[in-house]
Amino acid sequence: MAKLKLEYIWLDGYKPVANIRGKTLIADGDPETFALEDCKDWCFDGSSTKQAEGSSSDCVLKPVGLYPDSSRINGFIVLCAVLLPDGTPHPSNYRATILDDSDTWFGFEQEYFFYQDGRPLGFPEGGYPAPQGTYYTGVGYKNVGDIARTIVEEHLDACIDAGVNHEGINAEVAKGQWEFQIFGKGSKKAADEMWVARYLLERMGEKYGVDIEYHCKPILGAYDDPLDWNGSGMHCNFSTEFMRETGGKEYFDKLMEAFSKYREEHIAVYGPDNHLRLTGLHETQSIDQFSWGIADRGASIRVPHSFPKNDWKGYLEDRRPNSAGDPYAIASRVLQTIASVPTS
Repeated sequence: MAKLKLEYIWLDGYKPVANIRGKTLIADGDPETFALEDCKDWCFDGSSTKQAEGSSSDCVLKPVGLYPDSSRINGFIVLCAVLLPDGTPHPSNYRATILDDSDTWFGFEQEYFFYQDGRPLGFPEGGYPAPQGTYYTGVGYKNVGDIARTIVEEHLDACIDAGVNHEGINAEVAKGQWEFQIFGKGSKKAADEMWVARYLLERMGEKYGVDIEYHCKPILGAYDDPLDWNGSGMHCNFSTEFMRETGGKEYFDKLMEAFSKYREEHIAVYGPDNHLRLTGLHETQSIDQFSWGIADRGASIRVPHSFPKNDWKGYLEDRRPNSAGDPYAIASRVLQTIASVPTS
């Protein structure tokens, strides 16, 4: 037996964007055989996280995922859902709203900015770097610097060590902006692992004195043009078994009609301040419109070339979710809209 360090992490009740919280439990166990079912439920003070009143402050952490933590000897990350004392989901627990479907696949593309000293990493004090152009997938100190590359590489390794299905990284369009991608088979898996990946990235920032900025439009102006700098998104790629195996143009048209019908409901959970990002510029559709297009990055939903070529089967990309969105709420809304479309 060994002393195990279990870092219980969960989402608090702050709005419009939840924060990741964490506390460590020491437990006895064999690190080689320790499993999710060995993790006990644990209480916390919900009055300090905007999830309860002080007069009745207990909330429950229900373990839903276990991930090795390579930064600690015998360490594990325990991803938790928040429950009320009676065992029902807490109102802040959007994970509980996702329809369970093992045959639904999601892929999230998380963009974000590194911030240091109150400005994006690489921005000079009181000014701006060279305009956008060479930063996207850039190489070299003038494009990406050194700290950023170090952090994203360490984050990539930490995710892989944890068993997170991390699919890749790249520098993004704006200076100090980066992206990573998470894919999962099952309606909750990618969202679960996105939150674990976000936690690990936040922790990397602690090490280097760098904050992670998820706001979708942190830079509002440059060169007298308020839209000159790209915002950050979290594009949501999705498919169901029916979309992959059956599909068809008739079903696709009905699906797009449903996404158009529920446009406001989608925007409501796709992240705060999205009107600053969804302007119709910088490869976005306007927030008050819905459109789809084949290989069109200016559409609400991009249809890959492979989709119509394969008899309208495969996956689709919703480009509207922003970088601060909750992947649980996003996945839940996407599945609700898909469920409204008959498959026969």
